[in-house]
Amino acid sequence: MINNDLELSNYDYAIPNNLIAQTPTAKRQDSKLFVVDRTTEKFFHKKFSSIVEYFKNGDCIILNETKVVPSRIFGKKVSGGKVELLFLDPCQNGKEYNVLIKPFIGIGKKVYFENGYECELLSKGENGKSLVKFNKPAILAFLQEYGVMPLPPYIDRRNGLAITMSDIDRKRYQTVYAKNLGAIAAPTAGLHFTDEILNSLKNKGVSIAKLTLHVGWGTFKPITSNNLNEHSMLPEKFVLNKENAKIINDSIKNNKKVVAVGTTSTRAIESIANSASFTEDGKIFIKDFSGETSIFIYPGYTFKVVNTLITNLHLPKSTPLVMASAFSSRTLMLKAYNEAINKKYRFFSYGDSMLIL
Repeated sequence: MINNDLELSNYDYAIPNNLIAQTPTAKRQDSKLFVVDRTTEKFFHKKFSSIVEYFKNGDCIILNETKVVPSRIFGKKVSGGKVELLFLDPCQNGKEYNVLIKPFIGIGKKVYFENGYECELLSKGENGKSLVKFNKPAILAFLQEYGVMPLPPYIDRRNGLAITMSDIDRKRYQTVYAKNLGAIAAPTAGLHFTDEILNSLKNKGVSIAKLTLHVGWGTFKPITSNNLNEHSMLPEKFVLNKENAKIINDSIKNNKKVVAVGTTSTRAIESIANSASFTEDGKIFIKDFSGETSIFIYPGYTFKVVNTLITNLHLPKSTPLVMASAFSSRTLMLKAYNEAINKKYRFFSYGDSMLIL
């Protein structure tokens, strides 16, 4: 019999449909902030704009600067039937791309798009992934003009809503500090930040460190085994340079808060701590790093660098919920989620925020 913390079924909870956020708040900073104190196990309910209160001079906040590509496009079969493609690697060069396609078409069949673009299905691989070949290059520029944001399926954009809401989603399913194109999903914990909040933090002497982890298809991949030990994450590329590694190390050296904004930033930093770090005076410091991570953090994991987490309210039985539970505890996290439901917090990507101290 495995540990209760390692059973996926123990990360389930019932979420009312009306609490699944379908649109963002009118203003980013007006999202709610659920504060969890791991030491006292007390909860506090705030507005996200009040997050500045929790940080002091010398603390460090780590942001993921990845930028979401509008990587969903709609085309037509020769019969006129509608086909949707989601690009899994939209920033690569050439004419061949891995995509998710629905409804599925036969190998050798074509899909036709705006501006004379068309693609042919070359092969079907594992996990529903397909390989297509386009007749023209410069797919990234094409997606920037005609694509829509790759929102998760629980955000309803059927019956033409994807096109109608495209301008709003392009702006709000993107952090204000997004810089480096490559993601097919937003690092949603950062969606609540504004330039004003970031400036307020800097004025308090809080350091801002930046990395880039391109959120990939793995963010949507469900856990299929009830034993968490058996789950594998898909690799995601990331980079942290020397300048930003030093910013983080300065806070570690001075025993300050090292705050990861989101599970993506956490996975990147903890991956470096496990593979590109050094120890001084009993403390773990990190080096600059460029590569991939497929780390899956679940209860039993010892966090080596990150000691404060900003995250969202996540799907039942999802890898981000499991990570948040590893950071606090499974029982504390499920207790917090139950209270969030009772207090009508908005859940998932466009929902409210959580600060775990």
